[in-house]
Amino acid sequence: MKTKLSPEFTYQLFALLIAIIVVHALYVGVIRPSADAQLREQMTLQAAGEDFVPKRTISVVIRDFEQEACFILLLWALAIMAYKGRGALREQALLERRLLDIPEGTTLLPEDAREYSRSLEALPVQEQDYLLPRTLLTALQRFATTGSIQAVSDTIKEQCEVESDRLDSELSMVRYIAWAIPSIGFIGTVRGIGDALAQAYKAVEGDISGVTVSLGVAFNSTFVALVLSIIIMFCLHQLQQSQEKLVLDCQRYADKRLLRHLVAH
Repeated sequence: MKTKLSPEFTYQLFALLIAIIVVHALYVGVIRPSADAQLREQMTLQAAGEDFVPKRTISVVIRDFEQEACFILLLWALAIMAYKGRGALREQALLERRLLDIPEGTTLLPEDAREYSRSLEALPVQEQDYLLPRTLLTALQRFATTGSIQAVSDTIKEQCEVESDRLDSELSMVRYIAWAIPSIGFIGTVRGIGDALAQAYKAVEGDISGVTVSLGVAFNSTFVALVLSIIIMFCLHQLQQSQEKLVLDCQRYADKRLLRHLVAH
């Protein structure tokens, strides 16, 4: 029995593959060759005993494997959030449309609910799955069945709460990435400190180049990881804010355009 992958899962999978390919290509073709050349030049000057100040260029700071993994996860998280944000914008656009054509001052009885449901059922399949049409259609069906305005109000509130929980749960992967990036940075710190300690005997003999490079790995990886996690958390906060606004606006739309027109027998 074949299982059809959801478009969102397929998008996330391809986004991860593209992020891996693009970031790794940049590292192999540009970043690591440039950083290695600068480090070799600094080691040569250091071995010659010349007085110089090592430069911390961007390519040197982000050259290691931990930073590469962090950038891959950053691009993947941004792609996921862009997908979610695009969906939220599409649903937000429905709020500008008059999905229910109920004239001002008109009262809606339970037997009229079916008639007003037709405009919602005539929407494209993709739009019918959005929060606002689903909420309005479910509310009208509940009103036609029960004839209770309180039941309709509870239905609207329940639909919005369920949608809010669903949107929040779908961001779990982004939250995991926001946690994983600093963790990868700390792994780089541990690796760099371990390498520096392993080369401590060379520092005793006067050659500190290996120790300084290893300590650079330790501190650079944590620095890059923390900066990237700040970027992700900011974007995540903005996305959550837009999704919460969408849910609240849908509830207000249903109250204003539907609920206040209902009259029970």
